[in-house]
Amino acid sequence: MTTCDECNGWLNPALAADAAVRRGDTVLLIQRKHPPMQGAWALPGGFVDRGEDPIHAAVRELEEETGLKGTNPRLLMVMGDPNRDPRKHIVSVVYEIDVVSDQLPTAGDDAADARFWPIDTVFSGELTLAGDHLQILTNWLKS
Repeated sequence: MTTCDECNGWLNPALAADAAVRRGDTVLLIQRKHPPMQGAWALPGGFVDRGEDPIHAAVRELEEETGLKGTNPRLLMVMGDPNRDPRKHIVSVVYEIDVVSDQLPTAGDDAADARFWPIDTVFSGELTLAGDHLQILTNWLKS
C-alpha cells in the first residue's frame, strides 16, 4: 500500500457523487466544459468536499451544474473501477434525485450545456458519453 507524505496517511481514491435525474422518457445530462473528456455528456456530479456527505454533494452538484433543485436522493449504485477516470482512481456514489417537473436546466459551473435527452437518443450512440456514464445509465435504466 502506498502512503502519501502530503496528506500524512494513505493515498486513497478520490470520492465523487453523481445525480441521476429522469423525467418520463428523458434523462438529464450535462456537457463537460473542461478536460478531461471536454465536450462529452455526463450525469451532473463532482467531487465530494471535505466534511461533506456524498448525498449532499450530489444535490449540491446538481444545482451548481444545472440550476435544478433536487429532492429525495436515493442511492442507485457505486462505481469504483480504478480506470473509470483518466485523472486518477475516483469512486463515484450515484444517487437518483427528483426535481420538480417545471424546472428547466441551465448550464453552470463545470457544465457547458445541460438538458434532458430522450433515453433512446442516449442509447443510440449519437452522444459521446464521458467515462463510464454509459454503463451507469445502462445499469440504471435497463435493469
